Amino acid sequence: MSRKKRRSTVNVAITTFFATLATVAIVEQLKRPEEERTWQGEVIGIPYDFRPPTPERLKAAFWNADSDKIFTPHVFGIGWSINLYPLLNPLKKIN
Repeated sequence: MSRKKRRSTVNVAITTFFATLATVAIVEQLKRPEEERTWQGEVIGIPYDFRPPTPERLKAAFWNADSDKIFTPHVFGIGWSINLYPLLNPLKKIN
């Protein structure tokens, strides 16, 4: 199998996996009564958030000085974002 063909197969598998996760998350939310839908949660330990992003949540995900966590849940979608603050300021102590 050529490299290009293998890459294509891997891309299809990854896309299918994340599309399945999104479908499961949406179905899970739609099964709840409307007043209990949060549009955020986890599927097999992978976080999702389908709420519209806000500036506060964007900052908390990508530049959170109050957290030493590097990986934070995505502001919108499935998976994780990278908190750049602890990477660019490794010597700052978190209180």
